Amino acid sequence: MNYAEIKKTDIANGEGVRVSLFVSGCRRHCKNCFNKIAWDFAYGKPFTEAVEEELLAALAPDHIAGLTLLGGDPMEPENQRALLPFVKKVRARLPRKNIWCYTGYTFQGGEIAEPQANCEVTRELISLLNVLVDGRFVEELKDIRLKFRGSSNQRVIDVKRSLEANSIVLYLT
Repeated sequence: MNYAEIKKTDIANGEGVRVSLFVSGCRRHCKNCFNKIAWDFAYGKPFTEAVEEELLAALAPDHIAGLTLLGGDPMEPENQRALLPFVKKVRARLPRKNIWCYTGYTFQGGEIAEPQANCEVTRELISLLNVLVDGRFVEELKDIRLKFRGSSNQRVIDVKRSLEANSIVLYLT
């Protein structure tokens, strides 16, 4: 997996001060996407163990609330497979940090609703997330007043509560 960018002090993509990892690769190609350059799976730099350690160090300070995964699209199968071991490390080393993930795919019943985005690690990766912002960005539904999402069709989902309830529970911000 490649990544397009790392932001070590991001306040736009989740609650609090966060470390954000923008992965490369997205098949959704939403009209007027804010990060079109990251559609290409080959764009950016390789996501190596050294990069993982850099991110873990950036996440360690108390003032950092957590990690945000976005892109590109972290829920593309190739990206899920690369992210799962890293997310497990974050959970093991920094269990109090929360993890947000943005995807153009939609969440349903512990899986991603579109079968092409599911792979052998999808359920496990989702189970390690706190919040999933799902749904394509739709230019015609863009609303700059929305918190943590770009268009009104997108949902900010409390993953843990949704998995327990076996239905979508929105995250209240």
